[in-house]
Amino acid sequence: MANIKKGDLVEVISGAKQSRGGYRGKQGRVIEVLTEKNRVIVEGVNYVTKHVRVSQSNRGTKEGGIETHEAPIHVSNVALIDPKSKKPTRVGYRVEEVEKDGVTKTVRVRYAKKSGKDL
Repeated sequence: MANIKKGDLVEVISGAKQSRGGYRGKQGRVIEVLTEKNRVIVEGVNYVTKHVRVSQSNRGTKEGGIETHEAPIHVSNVALIDPKSKKPTRVGYRVEEVEKDGVTKTVRVRYAKKSGKDL
């Protein structure tokens, strides 16, 4: 089961420092999780430039040129942010009994290991 999900706040924990043009220490929301490749796309992190061929749309406007967008980075290079301390933390799971409409159900709940707060 993946520790990181879409919409989570994560911090880049490896790579070059921000002062040297890298992204280590930068925080952002997860836009997409690529489970087959063990990669995530984080908002505002790992920008790449892509050259797109100039073409015309149906309305006659020209599209193309140089675009910048986020590229995927490996899951091991990011860590979830603890909602209490706003610092990177490890993730744990605990099993809880939840009663809804008279039916008891066991669910796994993610929590930050440092503070114990639910994510």
